[in-house]
Amino acid sequence: MREVWYVIYVIILGLLAFYTGEIVTFIMLGIVLLALQNILKVLKEILHELRTERIE
Repeated sequence: MREVWYVIYVIILGLLAFYTGEIVTFIMLGIVLLALQNILKVLKEILHELRTERIE
């Protein structure tokens, strides 16, 4: 469900960026958000590994 909200948010930001002419800013924001999502994914994987090591 969270991904649906991300898509809706990106569409709204894209329409707003197109209307105001800030396409480059929109693209840069997208790159930053993708990088943050990748960092979050890696941190969650590390946390999962640390928790499974502690249990064993």
